[in-house]
Amino acid sequence: MKNIHIMVATGEWGQDNLRYRRHRLAEFLQSQPDTKEVIWLCPTPYQTDSSLSTLPNGIKQWAVQDLLPQKAFRFGRYIDSFYKRKIELFLEFLKQSREQFNLILWYTFPGFPLLADLFPWDKVIYDCSDLWASPISGSKSVVSAFRQKVIASAEDRIVKRAELIFCTSDYLRERIVRKLGTSNTGHVQTFENGVEYGLFAGEKETADIAPGFDGTILGFIGGIKPKLNLPLITRAARQKREWLFLFVGPDGTGGLPEFKELLQEPNVLWTGSVPPLEVPKYMNLVDIGIMPYKSSPYNSAVFPLKLYEFLAAGKPAVGVHLPSTKKYAEEMVYEHVDRDEDFIEACEKVEAAVYNQAFVNRRRELAQTKDWNSVFSEMVDTVFEKKKIPPAHVS
Repeated sequence: MKNIHIMVATGEWGQDNLRYRRHRLAEFLQSQPDTKEVIWLCPTPYQTDSSLSTLPNGIKQWAVQDLLPQKAFRFGRYIDSFYKRKIELFLEFLKQSREQFNLILWYTFPGFPLLADLFPWDKVIYDCSDLWASPISGSKSVVSAFRQKVIASAEDRIVKRAELIFCTSDYLRERIVRKLGTSNTGHVQTFENGVEYGLFAGEKETADIAPGFDGTILGFIGGIKPKLNLPLITRAARQKREWLFLFVGPDGTGGLPEFKELLQEPNVLWTGSVPPLEVPKYMNLVDIGIMPYKSSPYNSAVFPLKLYEFLAAGKPAVGVHLPSTKKYAEEMVYEHVDRDEDFIEACEKVEAAVYNQAFVNRRRELAQTKDWNSVFSEMVDTVFEKKKIPPAHVS
């Protein structure tokens, strides 16, 4: 019997023009010979002519409209009464497949928690990639406290219901184990983020956006969000005028003044969003990959997608306040620092060996062990019990 995978995702497929773990997982599942189809079930703030559409890659998308389009109303994604009727319409559509296929529900964020209880799923899985309830900026307010309570409650229900839980960092796994409060937690496992190794290691072209600059380019590639320590880079740009600080990705800061201030520096360049398949060309332009995060509970759980992408491109990386990556720190490969004041020194250290072939080879060797196909194959083997695990705790 073939499988239909339903992926509960944070937003529509093309949102932000970024590819996250959930996108890669959906495409991997779709490529499996025992998959009938993958359905991307997501909230949307926009009114659509039809809930169901087929994406260019063949994945089906079912959009669930938010209560109102304003960002403030997204809390409705976590409270049953605001989405139940719309989810029931989706389940009516799904019922026709119940007898013919295995129906597997994947949560990739804690939205629509009631969905797990409204249908006789063959399996419920939670792929936890973030500390969802914690504010991404690290700041606290009355609004963020309300949001935290609502999301934490929704996640608690999914954690108790899921038969398998995959986490992108040991921090997230330990937190969920504490949440379950039981010794029987073999069904909670860590699968860190990976890399499309061939895409990054095999790219020969280089983006031509800094003509005439022959100094060191430090690059951040990805969504520019409040979790980044932008004042740190502003200070570094003022101190190291001979370096170019390149930012590639959409502005998700919501008009944060710190980002506007950073862009005033003459040695800071922001490209805006670029197509995902163009990203390796920008990786080739970068000399040192930077991941400058704030110190916050949210970032304690983060395992950034870009770490292995930098390494696959043969480039050294420097991370700040990313404790989940510390165990991968290695001389001239990946430098991790816990203090803002050590950032420049760490960059200067790897700058001396950016194109040393032995270190380039070592970076790529490490990245190759984390190819997405290997990560997802092991996850899928666990789902279909080709890899045995202890039974899940039933509350």
